[in-house]
Amino acid sequence: MTSELRELAELCGGACHGDVAVSGVTSDSRKAGPGILFAAVRGQHVHGAVFAETAVQQGSPAVITDHDGEALLTSHGVAVPYIVVDDVAARLGEVAAQIYGRPADSLRTFAVTGTNGKTTTAYMVDNILTSLGRTNGLIGTVEIRLAGEPVPAALTTPMPADLQELLADLVSRGGTDLVMEASSHALAQGRTDPIQFDSVGFTNLTQDHLDFHKTLDAYFEAKASLFTEKKARNAVVTVDDQWGQRLYMRAQEEVPGTVWALAVLGDLPQGAVGWKVTAILPEQGRTRVTLASTNGEEFTFATELPGDFNVANAALALLMVAASGVPVSDLPTLVSPAVPGRMERIDVDGRTVGPRVVVDFAHNTDALIKALEALRPTTRGKLIVLTGSAGDRDKGKRAAMGAAVARLGDIVIITDDDPHSEDPGAIREAIIAGTAAFDTPVIEIPDRGQAIERAITMAGLDDTILLAGRGHETIQDVGGNLVELDDRVEARRALAQRGVHETQEMN
Repeated sequence: MTSELRELAELCGGACHGDVAVSGVTSDSRKAGPGILFAAVRGQHVHGAVFAETAVQQGSPAVITDHDGEALLTSHGVAVPYIVVDDVAARLGEVAAQIYGRPADSLRTFAVTGTNGKTTTAYMVDNILTSLGRTNGLIGTVEIRLAGEPVPAALTTPMPADLQELLADLVSRGGTDLVMEASSHALAQGRTDPIQFDSVGFTNLTQDHLDFHKTLDAYFEAKASLFTEKKARNAVVTVDDQWGQRLYMRAQEEVPGTVWALAVLGDLPQGAVGWKVTAILPEQGRTRVTLASTNGEEFTFATELPGDFNVANAALALLMVAASGVPVSDLPTLVSPAVPGRMERIDVDGRTVGPRVVVDFAHNTDALIKALEALRPTTRGKLIVLTGSAGDRDKGKRAAMGAAVARLGDIVIITDDDPHSEDPGAIREAIIAGTAAFDTPVIEIPDRGQAIERAITMAGLDDTILLAGRGHETIQDVGGNLVELDDRVEARRALAQRGVHETQEMN
């Protein structure tokens, strides 16, 4: 499929200089080539137009840029047809959608946003759709998976041109549905434009990413932008916090189709239309949940994932699918996908060895609290929590994270997460400062691999160890040096070594 440059210029309101047919688009000069329109986007530190010459040398027949980029094209002697628009990033999604044949129009589309629970909820929606015989694309933090084939994910939500190319690929593979995590960064930057999702969902909102958004209100507004007529046909909003209640009221006015409120641990707001969890019954290895709607309908399902927060995630996922038009009676009654790095129990070669070790992505205060509260009821011994905090991120949450783990854990180990360019010692110090009001023992071990080994070595068989913060991640950024580090691999290694020692002692 090809598009003429003049046609694209008219679509995005740009000025066209010359004409040529293009069959793809990229903002990464390394992916440039014959037929590929190069999008010279203004970056935080350098303008993408400085790479236009490289893109053209690799075969790109045309460029789309802004006025500053046009000047750079001239100064670098780049002489190919080009489009000039005021804001390339804001128009790139629409341009890419046109070039790739508007693939979202051929898919039923779902997006979930919120501070915590996006990944698990997205996996649950994917799990539900698969049980209904659909062929899905899953795009999120852990992976990109198209019709069953995984592709590693660099960003929670891909950049606009990459996203549209992925959707076209999904359609070519026979895909019927798309499930996405929509991060606040992506929504603020318009990365999902121009998709109007069939069903969108909101999990919760707590302090995170204020390094980018500056205030909680700005963070909320980024999330809320998904719940507008332009981006959503139907919506489900979890209303257990004030932000959800506020968002539900707004979505009622802006989303054109079904808008449901979901109450898990509280009550529905007065006059709200939607669903409430009326029963949470723990069973052997699973939790059975009953949902009741404001119109008298009832539905019971189960999940094997622990914690009330996973009850909330599963309920949201089911209702997002129902809001898209699937009858509630057709929904599956078991929702338990395997979600990498989310409350993931670590074993060795399929065998349970030593204490219970759980890896979770919890990297802010609310997520840590929920993870620890989920593990406490099933922990017969001590609850040991290991955590850190990423550098170059929201510094204001670190003391609160320390206070949370010291209040809810029996032993706390503070270690490094991804320091990035920050001093790792200063990050650890900020977390440890938050533990000072509690008598909980705190151990500081900078090297994360050594910290994991220490936690597993010191634990009793009845203890639970929560390795929090990194989840599925496999690369640690220490001052720009990228180090291979997977909490799950380190935990399996330590568990296996512990098992060897215990066997030797028994012999």
